[in-house]
Amino acid sequence: MSESPALPSFTEATSWKSIGATWKQLYGGFGKIGLSFEWHEFEVRRPFDWGSTFHPESIELCLNLEGEASLRCAGSRGNLLPMTAAFYAPGRNGLDGERRPCGPHRFITVEFSRMFLQKHLPAPRTGLHDLTRNFLDGAEEPGISRVERLSPAQREIIGSLRSPPVFRGAQVPWYSAKALELAALFFFQPVEEELFCQRQQIIARERVEKVCQIVRENLASPPALDEIARKAGCSSFYLSRTFSKEKGMTISQYVRKKRMEKAAELLRSGKFNVTEAALEVGYSSLSHFSQTFHETFGCCAGLYPLKLPIGGARLRRETNQTNPSPDVI
Repeated sequence: MSESPALPSFTEATSWKSIGATWKQLYGGFGKIGLSFEWHEFEVRRPFDWGSTFHPESIELCLNLEGEASLRCAGSRGNLLPMTAAFYAPGRNGLDGERRPCGPHRFITVEFSRMFLQKHLPAPRTGLHDLTRNFLDGAEEPGISRVERLSPAQREIIGSLRSPPVFRGAQVPWYSAKALELAALFFFQPVEEELFCQRQQIIARERVEKVCQIVRENLASPPALDEIARKAGCSSFYLSRTFSKEKGMTISQYVRKKRMEKAAELLRSGKFNVTEAALEVGYSSLSHFSQTFHETFGCCAGLYPLKLPIGGARLRRETNQTNPSPDVI
């Protein structure tokens, strides 16, 4: 069996050393296994030639936590801002990368070799981003992906990379799995049908958030469902169904939940008595308010929070989901 061709001799240490950067390899080795997780932390007083650190014959993912950077190659460019990510292939001729002197830079790079990705992303490579596919097919031209905002789930992954939640002996499979997870998250793009579904999901989430905003801003007297639907740009039937699917509760239940949370906050402040708190969140009937408060928190409003039972609030809220008080918008 013939040996795999050696990867090009390259070191980025000299570039990082020139600016006194904190550079730490979290896992791997590009020249040894074709995969490297690296942590970077530094400040610069003048623009830094970041492109000099990019490995030839690699595709690199940058998970940018702090600092601003630019990437440029023929016909393509990207600007990395805090809490964004992008991937790029330097190709044979390299690409321009610059770190700007505007505060601290903190980011993680994940460097993939062509051999590593070819092994773990075998053909047919349906849905791969064009840049990734061209790289795997041996293209030597540089390329840059679209810059994306890091999602909460992606930030959670980044947080774990510096402190793996496993024993040292388990870090090899753990980091390898994280590399493939990040490749799955960033190196693929949706097909046409998925794009349509993705757009619909984004629209649905935006409408649900619009409802939440309207409720928060009009807690004491929220608009009628038809008016909320008009402001959200859809029918009341569609909005009710979408909201329940996204939030796991009806709009009326959400209103009640937010009212009780606000009432509890007012009572905890010590500046409102029960009657004042009830009126502040839109209840004209003190008995109705007291019943709903007891169903939510498991104790009387007049005794809150001194007599809040341990575990009672969660139990009562779960019960309330299946047998809610007749509260309406």
